[in-house]
Amino acid sequence: MKKTIVQKLGGQKPLLRLRLLVQWGMLGWCLLLGVQLGLFVRHFESGGRAAYYPRFPGVEAFLPIGALVSLKNWLFNGQVDAIHPAALVLFVTFVALALLTRKSFCSWLCPVGTIEELMWKLGQRLFGRLWHPWAWLDRLLQSLKYLLLLFFVKLILIDMPPASLKGFLAAPYWAVADIKMLHFFTGMAGIPLLTIVLLLVLSLFFRNPWCRYLCPYGALLGLFSFFSPVRIRRNKEICIDCKSCSRVCPARLPVAEKTQILSPECTACLTCVAHCPQSGALNVALVKFPLKPWMFPILVLLVFTVGVGTGMLSGHWQTSLSYADYQRLIPLSRLLGH
Repeated sequence: MKKTIVQKLGGQKPLLRLRLLVQWGMLGWCLLLGVQLGLFVRHFESGGRAAYYPRFPGVEAFLPIGALVSLKNWLFNGQVDAIHPAALVLFVTFVALALLTRKSFCSWLCPVGTIEELMWKLGQRLFGRLWHPWAWLDRLLQSLKYLLLLFFVKLILIDMPPASLKGFLAAPYWAVADIKMLHFFTGMAGIPLLTIVLLLVLSLFFRNPWCRYLCPYGALLGLFSFFSPVRIRRNKEICIDCKSCSRVCPARLPVAEKTQILSPECTACLTCVAHCPQSGALNVALVKFPLKPWMFPILVLLVFTVGVGTGMLSGHWQTSLSYADYQRLIPLSRLLGH
């Protein structure tokens, strides 16, 4: 048995390394987007004295609230926002990912999830263990992200009349929303800074506190993941009841007690599959048909690529704002919204 376990873990290590490669590749890309946006803004804030660098539309992935407004405008008014079209394209792409590949965005693509995973793994090395809230408190805290999601859904999808959507999307504030986001992170102080530091510190002791308890984006994707045909399935006939899958699950799901995992907390990280010592006992499956583990990340990247590629080819990727527009708006961006 021991030899079989070692062989199995060794055979699945490439799957774990592949996820880390995708995660850190996306984190590096997001950092590059941020640096590029900073250089782009510096050119205009310096009055053109600093070198000009182009702005990459991918940075609009960090505008989910505006993307929700843009989505409603598209559905009700039939118009794709021309100011930040990539925000809508990426939002729809991530929802499509949830519908097809569960919450894979959270464990394979999200930079926040990558940083949190780094922190709790570091904490596990430093302290030799991680801590868990009491079960009743854990359930109570998990409801917070759904309450936050409900707040945004009510504010935007329910209370915001279709006629006012165009006004929001045409406002100068929305035009520089990405610039405002940059200023928020580069000039962070006070309560926002303390909140982020607190979450990072908590991540050393608890697995993914932001993702598990507070992220409304993850809550939304989790709800859509209910409809995904992809799920983790356990073959009771082959399973040896070692419970390795439950012990390693970052979402603390009772994988060893289920025949399939339908929980919105499952991020399809495949950690359980990679640590299963019994071949065929645990699989990522399309409905009831097992997939080779390496096929799943290909499917995730394929859906992401098709989503972004469709946006580009349909002309809904680059902003309609001109160089002259940015010359006028960026120097005023720190005043907008105050």
